[in-house]
Amino acid sequence: MPNDQAALAGARPRRLRTLVAMSEPTRAELFSSALSERLERVADIAAGGAIGSFAAAADELAEAEVLLTGWGCPPITAEVLDAAPNLLAVVHAAGTVKTFVDPVVFERGIAVSSAAAANAVPVAEFALAAIVFAGKRAFRHRDWYRTSHVKRPLPGAPVIGNYGTTIGLVGASRTGRLVLERLRGLDVDVLLSDPYVDEVDAARLGARLCDLKTLFAQSDVVSLHAPLLPETERLVTAELLAAMPDGAVLINTARGGLVDQVALERECESGRIDAVLDVTDPEPLPADSPLFRLANVFVTPHLAGAMGNEVRRLGEAAVAELERLAAGQSMVHAIRAEDFGRIA
Repeated sequence: MPNDQAALAGARPRRLRTLVAMSEPTRAELFSSALSERLERVADIAAGGAIGSFAAAADELAEAEVLLTGWGCPPITAEVLDAAPNLLAVVHAAGTVKTFVDPVVFERGIAVSSAAAANAVPVAEFALAAIVFAGKRAFRHRDWYRTSHVKRPLPGAPVIGNYGTTIGLVGASRTGRLVLERLRGLDVDVLLSDPYVDEVDAARLGARLCDLKTLFAQSDVVSLHAPLLPETERLVTAELLAAMPDGAVLINTARGGLVDQVALERECESGRIDAVLDVTDPEPLPADSPLFRLANVFVTPHLAGAMGNEVRRLGEAAVAELERLAAGQSMVHAIRAEDFGRIA
């Protein structure tokens, strides 16, 4: 049988020989009892459970048709693929696969899927909440109210409210598109900057396409949703931050490396702009970072993505992909070889 998705599409419904490449605690976190039962109806789990090393499960790897991967999966290299002649698919029950999957998998005709779309949901929810709170300048007022005990807005604070404001989104990624959907419920004007989107697509998403400088100069709130790639590192330059209107807010739930950290600290220390940062560069920040003590900066410890009970959504997405494979269907969240270089 050739190692390609056509072979999967033509297969009869059956249990797929599956090797679970993640730690046992990760497996327990991803798959509830009910979800594990669903998984075992379509997957013949090799090695009796999760494995943390391919070398320790050489016989099972040789027979595996599917690698079900998660956080902590060992690298899937050409050598691993050589030892897995029956492998048809890698199904990742987490976000990015770029940290452990060698692009050679596509040359071998092996299908690859991830739960990145499922992980984008809580990030988008977090970003939307941050946008709404940012419009109210809730984080500045929290500290003001805590110390003043005065029931009125902080004197001299930027204009409060979300009606008629301009929200700029950098990146129409999975998360960016979910945020765009959710922004339709607000009375706001939305700008979008993304080199892979044209004006027609932007309008369909509910936004006006523009360049980065225009977006930063005209937005009351800027939310980042671009992947961190060599070409996007320090994408948000000192010049772009300086172009933001006084009182504007930068929200980053993507990657800290997208932003010139020194320039951001300078702008925030001046009090000219606010920031909501779930990711930073470096991560974690040094204990003496000024961002921890500034009233106009709200920092959280990289928790926008799937956490706690949200992790089960990732397991659900992976099991659903395996069910499709077992039924001879194509995966919904398959990653295309041509997109591998530009995805997060």
